Amino acid sequence: MSARWSPWYRFCRAAVRDLFFRPMGGYRALHAERVPVEGPLIVAPVHVSFLDPPCVAVGLPRGLRFMAKEELFRFRPFAALITSLGSFPVKRGAGDTEAIRRAIAEIEGGHAVLVFPEGTRNDGETMLPVNRGVAMLAKRTNAPVLPVGVSGTHRCWPRGAKRLRRSRFTVSFGVPLTYAEFAAGTDDRTARDAFSQELARRILEATREAGWPIKDAGSSSGSTSPLVPDGTSGRPDPGAV
Repeated sequence: MSARWSPWYRFCRAAVRDLFFRPMGGYRALHAERVPVEGPLIVAPVHVSFLDPPCVAVGLPRGLRFMAKEELFRFRPFAALITSLGSFPVKRGAGDTEAIRRAIAEIEGGHAVLVFPEGTRNDGETMLPVNRGVAMLAKRTNAPVLPVGVSGTHRCWPRGAKRLRRSRFTVSFGVPLTYAEFAAGTDDRTARDAFSQELARRILEATREAGWPIKDAGSSSGSTSPLVPDGTSGRPDPGAV
């Protein structure tokens, strides 16, 4: 399921767009022409809400696969649904080498895989530093990384909210970058930091294009926090990736 979407994926994508996002306030996607529609791709959105993955998937002009926390797979009917749409489990709070291998295999197989560079949801006002996990995946796979900004999910279902609120949703796709652009003639740490800083800058720019003036908390961190929502208070767990 790279650029070739299954009929089931297309149906679910349209259903989420037309039966949820549009009735909740409207939906639009900006700069879809920036998205590579073939080949390996790491999709790297800002992260503030559990609604971010479907919001990104609805606007992305190709199929998308997801790392998802293992707790979501405990209810079998829901597990069957998200598995059918390309999700695979990752354990929080510990290095999950199987999930890392699966992510690398999916990317190298020519798929688009969503990871969260912040590692956990931010507070809706300030983007968290980019952790080392996305740089590791970009280096290992040589895949382009697509920065993504999202607006509206932080108003509809922010961290800690008990109910949904109406909002207009916008996803904006930034200009892709590769790890190799920063690796020539320098050491790994310098390349990783430069890559992470530029990725953060492009995510912030895309988020502002989407209409959400989020602030920057800083550049690269030494964290290897997981690249999936952790459902906690925003403290990055030690790393799956």
